[in-house]
Amino acid sequence: MALSKLQRRQRIKNRIRKIVSGTAAKPRLSVFRSNKEIYAQLVDDVAGVTLASASSRDKEIATGSKLETAAFVGKAIADKAVKAGVETISFDRNGYLYHGRIKVLADAAREAGLKF
Repeated sequence: MALSKLQRRQRIKNRIRKIVSGTAAKPRLSVFRSNKEIYAQLVDDVAGVTLASASSRDKEIATGSKLETAAFVGKAIADKAVKAGVETISFDRNGYLYHGRIKVLADAAREAGLKF
């Protein structure tokens, strides 16, 4: 029997999370994408805390197309990360293909100063 879209993404996500983990020095940038919004957060998996977060629902994020919004979120999370003293991260695409909004967010975060 074929897997549903959600089951397939969950399998990929589990495969990624076996390898990608965040520490205080190198947190994990986790991205969640819904049909309307996009969310990003820096996670320290050792302590189990979120260091910084940004989403398309924040007031300071400009609206536009979904791709433009993803770029704004990437820049915002990078700015918050730099303020928190984080330069290098490990990117967790959360089971999504590295394509479209996920790629735009990652590229914007790289341009704003994050290394991964």
